[in-house]
Amino acid sequence: MYQAGSLSFAGGVFLSLSLISLLLLFGGLAGFLAGLLGIGGGVVLVPLFLWLFAHADMAAELVVHTAFGTSLAIIIPTSLISVLGHRSFGNVAWGHVFHLATGGLIGGLVGSFLAANLHGELLQTCFGVMQIVIGLKLLFYHPRLPPETDTDPSALSLIVVGFVGGSFSAFFGVGGGVIAVPLMLILLHLPIRLAVGNSSALIVVSSLAGTVSYVWYGLQAQVDFPWSVGYVNLLVVAIVAPSSLMFARLGVRVAHRISQDRLLRVFSVVLIAVGIKIGLHL
Repeated sequence: MYQAGSLSFAGGVFLSLSLISLLLLFGGLAGFLAGLLGIGGGVVLVPLFLWLFAHADMAAELVVHTAFGTSLAIIIPTSLISVLGHRSFGNVAWGHVFHLATGGLIGGLVGSFLAANLHGELLQTCFGVMQIVIGLKLLFYHPRLPPETDTDPSALSLIVVGFVGGSFSAFFGVGGGVIAVPLMLILLHLPIRLAVGNSSALIVVSSLAGTVSYVWYGLQAQVDFPWSVGYVNLLVVAIVAPSSLMFARLGVRVAHRISQDRLLRVFSVVLIAVGIKIGLHL
């Protein structure tokens, strides 16, 4: 049995109802953000899982990788629900998705490889600084948003955006939308709703690639913890995923109803908050 305070793993079962409630709450928030902003929800889940596994007597060298891998496993179905919701509102350009997914698949494999084999403090700090800069630019400099019309970026530019988003997704376990959406806005000049919808589709692929990789590398590391397969804890996935799925649809509906400018401001604030959290290693 692993036990720390009110948190217990006994035969792989949580004994704290308050902890289960906390996981359900954070799962719902992650799902809502995934549907609203196309970011996957890992920005909410990873900090919780870092605390969770550290207080469950998990070996210190396993905590970060298991938090990332478990977060990515939950992001897969959550982002899929978000994609289906955005598709119903016409906010997914399937011609873009193929190229984004190609880059995202490769990026997911590369990002998880780096995370499994390298110390990430410097990259984490750089990522946080970059997120803050992008968020401030979008929030205060009021860039001209493209009109709500079809935009046709090149295949190469879409693959590059997918690769970058997929790499960060797998490396940090937070969902590639936190980098893919601003890149689609600033570099590809896509409307915010289309960027969010495309990002949700990208995240399905990149998080799937990342999850499989975290399972593989965890099996190679011979992770020994209740209900864990590699660096993915199945019990936590089973508790959090249903709540996340339920609220992802709500996030999609809210995203469709608020104005493009307001949605961009919300996303900018989230970017800044994520950048501060990651950059300061909170």
